Amino acid sequence: MSTLKALWQRGRDFLGVEHAILGGAMTWVSERNLVAAISNAGGFGVLACGAMPPDILAKEIAATKALTDKPYGVNLILMHPLLTELIQACKNQGVSFVVLAGGLPTQTIIDNLKAGNIKVIAFAPNLSFAKKLVRMGVDALVIEGSEAGGHIGPVSTSVLAQEILPHVKEVPVFVAGGIGRGEAIVEYVRMGAAGVQLGTRFVCAHECVAHPAFKQAFIRAKARDAIASVQLDERFPVTPVRALANKATAAFQHTQTAIIGRFQSGEIELKAGQLEIEHFWAGALRRAVVDGDIDNGSLMAGQSVGMVTEEQSTQMIIDELIDQAKSYIRGPS
Repeated sequence: MSTLKALWQRGRDFLGVEHAILGGAMTWVSERNLVAAISNAGGFGVLACGAMPPDILAKEIAATKALTDKPYGVNLILMHPLLTELIQACKNQGVSFVVLAGGLPTQTIIDNLKAGNIKVIAFAPNLSFAKKLVRMGVDALVIEGSEAGGHIGPVSTSVLAQEILPHVKEVPVFVAGGIGRGEAIVEYVRMGAAGVQLGTRFVCAHECVAHPAFKQAFIRAKARDAIASVQLDERFPVTPVRALANKATAAFQHTQTAIIGRFQSGEIELKAGQLEIEHFWAGALRRAVVDGDIDNGSLMAGQSVGMVTEEQSTQMIIDELIDQAKSYIRGPS
């Protein structure tokens, strides 16, 4: 019978950590305090750059380094207009790992990072993308299912794991989306994952700076409350985002309906309507996480939110996950 340590040894070696658990990069949430706490607890914290400009990112990296001497990574969004400058900031700060999100990176981006001795981790939404990313030279992959919080794809974690894990052996693959307990961690590493990524589970860590009202919304929520945003008309695209249902969710539906009606009556042009829908959520995540406006903000959360029942220290969260995993491996006593 394999031990947990043996099951995810590849992930531990790749990341240089005790537990092959990546912290999901959550904008406004995954900042220096939570990232350092995850790394100090034996996991692998990931700093969410989000929309930060390069100078602010450099300061946040330096602040993170002041809180931990353990490995951590930086998440960069590929659509950021200053991506090249952000990469240079990571190089200047001696970052060892960068997680690329929000699309398929170009060969130039990957080569630029690797030229700075930075290990590149990228998201793969399907098997063909996974194989392409491996050919392009990424060092590891994350496969994230639709159960996750925030921006999501259409396929569940369990299906992605079956599709990709048996066929990608060249690099470590980390599984994400809907993971909230140690038993699930064990099953995915038994399937061939090098480790896992969790985001929602860490929102209610003591070290997380999210507003108390934001945390309480997570503690009260059930899995079914974390819903994906709905698109009412294919002419008005909506990027799928999973978040807790609130007043803003209902308002978004009404806004779409109103805009579609105005377009059909000739009151507005198609592009103008599309932009109104696209801008509806501008600043909404900050309103919820930082300001605590849980009615009108965006409460991005994965379906594992139902397993978040109290505020705990990051160390306690990771210890609980590891204890669950080890107990599961041992079996009934």
